[in-house]
Amino acid sequence: MTTRTRICVAGTVQGVGFRPFVYRHAVALGLVGFVCNDSTGLTIEVEGSPGAIAELVRLLTDAPPPLAIVTNVTSERLPPTGTAHFTIESSEATVLPTVPVSVDTATCEDCLAEMNDASDRRFQYAFINCTSCGPRYTIVRSLPYDRPTTTMSHFVMCANCQREYDDPNDRRFHAQPNACPACGPRLSWWTKVNEVSAQGTAALDAAVHALRNGGVVAIKGVGGYHFAADATDESAVTELRRRKARDEKPFAVMVADLQTASGFCHLDEVAMAALESFRRPIVIAPRCEGAAVAPSVAPGLSELGVMLPYSPLHDLLLTAMGRPLVMTSGNYRDEPIAHEDADAMRRLGPIVDGMLTHDRPIHIRCDDSVARLSPNGRLQLLRRSRGYAPEPLALPLRACRSVLALGAELKNTVAVARDGFVVASHHIGDLEHLATYESFEQAINHLRRLYDINPQVVAHDMHPEYLSTKFAMELDLPTLAVQHHHAHVAACMTEHRRVEPVLGLAFDGLGYGPDGSLWGGEFLIADLQRYKRVGHLRPVTLPGGTASIREPWRMALVWALEAGTDFDGHSGGNDQAMVRGVRHMIERGQGPRTTSVGRLFDAVGVLLGAAPRAGYEAQAAITLEAMARKVPSKIAPVYSDTVEVQWQGGLAILDPSSLVATVIRERDRASTLEAIAAGFHETLGRAVARLAVELAGRSAVDTVALTGGVFQNVRLTEVVERELVAAGMSVLIHQRVPANDGGISIGQAAIAAISAT
Repeated sequence: MTTRTRICVAGTVQGVGFRPFVYRHAVALGLVGFVCNDSTGLTIEVEGSPGAIAELVRLLTDAPPPLAIVTNVTSERLPPTGTAHFTIESSEATVLPTVPVSVDTATCEDCLAEMNDASDRRFQYAFINCTSCGPRYTIVRSLPYDRPTTTMSHFVMCANCQREYDDPNDRRFHAQPNACPACGPRLSWWTKVNEVSAQGTAALDAAVHALRNGGVVAIKGVGGYHFAADATDESAVTELRRRKARDEKPFAVMVADLQTASGFCHLDEVAMAALESFRRPIVIAPRCEGAAVAPSVAPGLSELGVMLPYSPLHDLLLTAMGRPLVMTSGNYRDEPIAHEDADAMRRLGPIVDGMLTHDRPIHIRCDDSVARLSPNGRLQLLRRSRGYAPEPLALPLRACRSVLALGAELKNTVAVARDGFVVASHHIGDLEHLATYESFEQAINHLRRLYDINPQVVAHDMHPEYLSTKFAMELDLPTLAVQHHHAHVAACMTEHRRVEPVLGLAFDGLGYGPDGSLWGGEFLIADLQRYKRVGHLRPVTLPGGTASIREPWRMALVWALEAGTDFDGHSGGNDQAMVRGVRHMIERGQGPRTTSVGRLFDAVGVLLGAAPRAGYEAQAAITLEAMARKVPSKIAPVYSDTVEVQWQGGLAILDPSSLVATVIRERDRASTLEAIAAGFHETLGRAVARLAVELAGRSAVDTVALTGGVFQNVRLTEVVERELVAAGMSVLIHQRVPANDGGISIGQAAIAAISAT
């Protein structure tokens, strides 16, 4: 008996070799019909025996292509048509797009083997790809995902490439970026005088020569330009810092293979799997003693960020160099990564010794993703970008309206939500810079266009001065202000598909509270519709507002005075008049009030010798954690009864001023600074957990969500989680969504999508 069935497949099914996969299996099973991409995913109509059709459906569900993520498969019976063949038909775009765009994926082993085969026509070709690897998100302009809708549209395939593309038995069958040296993108080497002096493999040779001789080179990758320098050459790395105007913030290092990475960092199986995955993030892990990198790569830190090559060009570079390379975002200071050639020539050209570029346009910039390894073998995303964005996340409940969420001011991402999913953009950055703001607008337009989103509501932060908030106010659309820390908790709940209320511990640098103060150490009973503040850190003055972020010595003075002692602000190189002025502000309570745990960690970091001025965000707090991690938690001192809880109007106030006094006293006794730092983490973490257990019990909640940028501190997280679990609590911790403000748009989108009012 012959039957015909229409099969619809939803999920990440475009740009991952799914149509060739269906074609080969359908033909092998003796089925006829067709397969095509459409705006909802994949449509298949097959005609043949019921058993063969059932086997095809099983394969779609149980054994799809490696890069595919199948979320739903539906079938319906149709009358037979007598079709004679199975074909791949042109894509359709007649309905609302719901199909996820595939992420950019690292070069597969088959392509690497061809690229390194001297007899292959793609030998040393820097743009080799197939249906299992290569650029996707960064080259697609619209859906469905076909060559005409990508930045490869103007490259006409040669006869050999076209033959591969048309051959169902070839792994490049319908590989949209398919190309070769005869018809595809080409490398170029630009000198400082903006002249092309070499192309193809000669361009690669020129870049390697410059790098080997201590030069700084701009390299056009998959999602934008990098600055590169020899990671073993101290003078080259120092020069890169000078030119990029990045004094102390650590650089990432790209190494050729996992064996080399293991010589740089202590890696467990989780970290190694992430490094070798098709996502290829930067992984921050404890550095090995004597790791062969220049001191200026990550000055003063016990961790190092490493990554493996993720494009053919990177593989060729690392092979030719035979040394690790610093590979950092191609930008000046805090500007967004350059991705358009003209912009790169203007911004990067004057500060590098040459540019290794190519003629395949990048439609959307996408910086490298960053993950951090924790001692318990968990990998936590700090920056969700290339390799992860724009992979959708399932909403815990189906959305009742379509949403555009605009994120926060710092570490900005934007997101859209509809039906049962939320899609967040790549990392955009800090909106205070004009170029980043322009990138923010581009990301909004790109996501709205890809998913044909006409938002019924725009979710934004409650802070009235955030540029993202002002952007929302300029749109002729309904808006929803979402409190910053509620969004943090919602992001964590969304990641874990949690609907029931939790106690959210939202600890970060700062966020605008409905009372007009700057929150940052919050205990919230929350679900995806509402929240109630049940506790917070003791509020203190933030002297000079955001100046206290750039100059954490100010917070050291604040907390020293709160502890009934003092801090010599002159040690930071400040003149006496400035210190007197800040002290006067604190004593008179001039400046906003804040409950920020992030600023508390800054203060204690400075009190224990961290830099009084921040060379990069949270430098003092990062230094404090690095000190603490040198002392195992099981032997860390515990400063008992130094964190008090006071109750005011039903709110619990966590007061660490006595703990700060103890830190200063132990420091003055010449106790080991690392031990004091460990004791601070251990004592504060235990106190936080004790209060959380009490507050959760009062609200009949059994789950605690740890969120906000402070919970990127793996030592603090380890202590709080340990104590909560020992007390019988369930704990939600970020892994796939950043705990920092990079996850805010996801939380905003979930709240706005699920809240009917």
